[in-house]
Amino acid sequence: MIRVFICGGSGYTGCELLRILSNHPHVVVTGVTSEKSAGKSVVELFPNLRPYSKLIYEPLQVENIIDKAEVFFMALPHAKSQAAVHDIFSKGKTVIDLSADYRLRDVKVYEGWYGVPHRYRSTLKKAVYGLPEIYGKQIAAARLVANPGCYPTGAILGMYPALKNKLVDTNTIIIDSTSGISGAGRTSDIRFSHCEVHEGFKAYAVTTHRHTPEIEQELSVIAKRDIKVNFTPHLAPFDRGILTTIYARLKKDISTGKILDIYKKSYSGEAFTSVLNTGTFPDVKNVRGTNLCEIGLAVNKRTKTLIIVTAVDNLTKGASGQAVQNMNIMLGFDESTALDAVALHP
Repeated sequence: MIRVFICGGSGYTGCELLRILSNHPHVVVTGVTSEKSAGKSVVELFPNLRPYSKLIYEPLQVENIIDKAEVFFMALPHAKSQAAVHDIFSKGKTVIDLSADYRLRDVKVYEGWYGVPHRYRSTLKKAVYGLPEIYGKQIAAARLVANPGCYPTGAILGMYPALKNKLVDTNTIIIDSTSGISGAGRTSDIRFSHCEVHEGFKAYAVTTHRHTPEIEQELSVIAKRDIKVNFTPHLAPFDRGILTTIYARLKKDISTGKILDIYKKSYSGEAFTSVLNTGTFPDVKNVRGTNLCEIGLAVNKRTKTLIIVTAVDNLTKGASGQAVQNMNIMLGFDESTALDAVALHP
C-alpha cells in the first residue's frame, strides 16, 4: 500500500480527497493537517467520513509529517502552498498541489495576478500542469503536478480540439462559466450564506478572476500563439458543479456533425471526457460526484460561431478527483481507480 498524506484536509477539496481515497485499493491515508481543527478527528468535521474516525488533524509541520507518506496532496490556500510544496518535494516525495502556486509557468504573471512573490522558481520549473487529457505522458514521469483550477478544466477541455485543429479565430474567444456555491470554499463569509445566495444569480470578478491567466496560458500552448480571452465567472445557488459556455468564430464553414467527429476522435480513449451527440448538451446534475467532463457543441450558422458547453463537478474533475487521477497516472495505477462513481441523482 502507498501511504498518502493530505495537507489542508478540513476544506471541501480535502473532504472530497478523503471520500475518494477511502475507496482506493492501493493507498492508505496516514495523516491530514488543519491549522484551525488540529486535535479534532476527521469525523468531528465530516460525519460522513466514517472510515477516518481515528484520523486526527494535526498542524502542518513538515519535519513531523515528512516520514508518514510517499505521496502528499496539498489542498492549501493560494500563496500558502508555495513553501510547503517546495520543502516536501525537495525531500524526494511525490506532490500533487491543488493550489495555484505552481500552475503558472511565468513568475511575473503569477505575481501580477496573485499579488505575492514566488520564491521557489527552481521547483516551479519542475512542475507539470495536471490536465491528463493533454499532459498524460508528462504527468506519468513527474514528481510534482500542479492540479488545474476548476474553471480552467472545463474551459481548456472544451477548447482543446477546436484549437488543435485550427477551427476558430483565436481573437474571438468568450468564456462564460457558472459555479455552484462550494466553489467559494468552506467559509463562514456572509456573502455565501443561504439567504444571500438563494434565489440569486450573479457575475463576479468580472475581468479580474485569477483563473484567467491559467486559461490563457494553456490555450496559448495548444494554439502555439498568444491568446487572450474574455472570461466571466458566475455564481448560482446550487451546491456543486460548473457549467461553461464558450463562443468562438469559425474560420470556415463546417457542420456541427463534423466538429463533433473531431471532438470524439480527440478524446477517444479518454476515461473522463465524454462528447455528447448532436442536440444534446451537458447538465451539471449529470456529472455531480463524478470525475467526468461532458462536452456538447453546436454551430450557429447565422453568425459562423462555434458554441461549446462543458460541465464538470468543481470538487471532483475540477479539483480532488482530478488530483487522484493524476496520482494514479504518476504511480502507474489504472487511471480510473477509485474514480468510477456514477453521478448522484437527484
